[in-house]
Amino acid sequence: MYSDLRVAEMVVGSEFEGYYVLKAAAGKTSNNGRPYLTATLSDCTGDIDAKVWDYSGPVGQKDEGKVVKVRGSVSEYRGSLQATVERIRTAGENEEFDISDLVPTAPIDAKAAYEELMEYVASIEDVDYRRVCEEIYSKHGDKLRTIPAGKSVHHSFLNGLLMHTLNMARQADFLAELYAETVDRSLLLAGTCLHDMGKEWEFEFSELGLVTEYSVKGQLLGHLVMGAGEVAEVCRRLGVPEKKEVLLTHMLLSHHGDPELGAAVRPMCAEAELLSLIDMIDSRMEIYEENLRNVAPDSFSGRIFALEKRIYRHN
Repeated sequence: MYSDLRVAEMVVGSEFEGYYVLKAAAGKTSNNGRPYLTATLSDCTGDIDAKVWDYSGPVGQKDEGKVVKVRGSVSEYRGSLQATVERIRTAGENEEFDISDLVPTAPIDAKAAYEELMEYVASIEDVDYRRVCEEIYSKHGDKLRTIPAGKSVHHSFLNGLLMHTLNMARQADFLAELYAETVDRSLLLAGTCLHDMGKEWEFEFSELGLVTEYSVKGQLLGHLVMGAGEVAEVCRRLGVPEKKEVLLTHMLLSHHGDPELGAAVRPMCAEAELLSLIDMIDSRMEIYEENLRNVAPDSFSGRIFALEKRIYRHN
């Protein structure tokens, strides 16, 4: 019997019918030449991979980020849940559903989180670095409060970038004290608070606020370059000394750690090295969090692309 199930409630054998967000979709062709749709369905509790066999439309990649009504059943594939969809269509304008049930949101108090992050900004002792952060947050803080940190890899939910940045600021504050003889806390905190601001321009967003695709600028330039450009422009407008401008933009350009991982340059000062490590820690722990919930105790996940391996959920 079909039930209106949240993703987190789905188990092997579940039959469901309800409204979900089409997080990702791609039309493909099987080995025997038959079309099918591979998709990711999501709601506020998580997401599930789905297949629509013998299907060529009309729902497809163009509908990513929209609400769809789906009927299907749940099975297991390579250690993870997978939905086999019998029917799928985009939701009509007059259909009733609660958006808050559908859009995944960071498990934080967004208002309190933003206030805490601004306290870290206010605690930056170097006046130049603090002024740059304050100027950029005054222009882009509203976006930072709400947008996801990514399309699918980590923190890909509303308020995700805020959660990610605050988690990193907490780590940066602790580690700056631990390595006080080596690390300039002001530079580390400023780089941490600004490191992903370019994501505002890197993505295209759905009407629900989720990331649907990379923008043209996002694909051609990337958020590191765009964020560093914004920081450099603000530094010059505020009269920040060139040396500080170069150090702060280096933090943004190198925070992915290695060019193979998207960095424009490798970290070449202690603060940049630490920022890249903090970013990796928080992103990878969120990947574990998001994937472990779909893995049974005492078993392995399927291969996780972002980690390039399977992970184990111990009891």
